[in-house]
Amino acid sequence: MDSKSTLTTSFMLKLKHAPTHISFWIQCSFVVIFALMLIGPITNLLLWTVAETWYFPHALPSQWGFKYWQQVFNPYSDVSGSLLTSLLIAILTVCVCLLVSIPAGYALSKRSMPFRVFWMILFLIPQAFPNLTVYMNIARLFYEFNLNGTLLGVVMVHSVHGLMFSIWICVAAFSATDPMLENASRNLGAGPLYTFFHIVLPQAAPGIIASCIFVFLESLDEFTGTFFVGAPDISTLPLLLYTASMEGNYQIASITALILLVPSILFMLIINKFMKPEMLSKLGK
Repeated sequence: MDSKSTLTTSFMLKLKHAPTHISFWIQCSFVVIFALMLIGPITNLLLWTVAETWYFPHALPSQWGFKYWQQVFNPYSDVSGSLLTSLLIAILTVCVCLLVSIPAGYALSKRSMPFRVFWMILFLIPQAFPNLTVYMNIARLFYEFNLNGTLLGVVMVHSVHGLMFSIWICVAAFSATDPMLENASRNLGAGPLYTFFHIVLPQAAPGIIASCIFVFLESLDEFTGTFFVGAPDISTLPLLLYTASMEGNYQIASITALILLVPSILFMLIINKFMKPEMLSKLGK
């Protein structure tokens, strides 16, 4: 009887812990699947960057090396010129968006502004339609003003796309500032410009920096607008990536994609530091 009761107790304990074990393995399966979905493409990308020879049906490259890295970072390569052009366009786009979004964000953060909701929604309109349709019509309009194939035309297209990010984030940043400090500054005799630049703007600086990073990354990765307005005179890294992949030069395309990926990861870590919960709670308000 003692042995039977022991076996019965052991069996009941196994049944009791069975759901826990099943739940554990389900969780592990989800983690593994998510890791493969996230790390798998990046691993394949990294393999292509050091693969000098890789033919089907081999699972791994048959020849490894950094020959294509030397080609990419050659001072006379297309990648170097495209990288400089992409950085220049992204920086100019950030400057244009800041000139518009800082005063607009401060004005729209005031609930007393007339037609505030209308102006907020207006900056979302370019995102309400497919990018292909928008950029095709922009390219037709720019052709009449000789802006196609120019740096100015590409910066304008990128700015239209980036204003949505910069305006909405700047509105949230200015909405998160303390109005009591602004009122105290004015009560002490400070002028509106002094109050804005010394009291309000420093408080909103983290959100403005985050909006700059979003606009910079969006401009750096922009392909469709650059293709319709800038090509073939303006060459950026996304255009070079597209050309290399279409030509079957997967090594150059992978290295170019990796170059575009690095600043995105670094800047996202910075955004995570600057985008505070109290500022995010102001989005859309």
